[in-house]
Amino acid sequence: MAQPASHRRHLVTILVENKAGVLARVAGLFSRRGFNIFSLAVAPTDDERFSRLTIAVDLESVSLEQVIRQLDKLVNVVAIEELDPADATERELLLATVSADASNRGQVIELSGCFEGRIVDVGHDSLTMMLAGTPSQLDDFEALLRPFGIIALQRSGPVALKRLVRADAQSPASLARLA
Repeated sequence: MAQPASHRRHLVTILVENKAGVLARVAGLFSRRGFNIFSLAVAPTDDERFSRLTIAVDLESVSLEQVIRQLDKLVNVVAIEELDPADATERELLLATVSADASNRGQVIELSGCFEGRIVDVGHDSLTMMLAGTPSQLDDFEALLRPFGIIALQRSGPVALKRLVRADAQSPASLARLA
C-alpha cells in the first residue's frame, strides 16, 4: 500500500562486484546502523562482473549523506547513485491471486486489462495476475482488487534507473539522431 505522506524515502542504486557475500555485507551495514529499508531488489547487470542493488531507504531515521558515506566504505561497492524520483524511471512488479468465480471473473479480467496487467494462471475460483508499473499504479491496482478478495499478493519493490536525457523532440535533426 502507499506510504503515509510523513514517510520520505529515496532510491539508492548501488553497483557492486558480483561476488558471494556482497549483499550480506550491504544488508549488514543497514542493520548495524539501524537504517530502515522499505525494499531491496538485486540482480546481475548486463556485465556479469557486476550486480545492481536498488534500495528504497527510510529518510526519517537517517540522513541520505550518512547512508552513502557508509556504503562507500564497503570494499565491493563500485558506484552509488541517489535517484530523485523526478529524475528516475521507476518500476515494480506485482503478482496477485484473486478470488474470481463465474460471477465476477469477467470484472477481474477487465480490471487487469485496464491496468495493462496479464493473467498468468487460472484456477476454478481464482486468477493470478501480473502487473508491472510505477509503485503508485500498483497501489491503485491493489486497492481495486481488494473487494474481490486477495488470496495472495507479492510485490518486488521498486527498481530504478536514472532517467535518460531527452533530445529536443521538435528538432528533425534530433529525431534523425535517435533513429
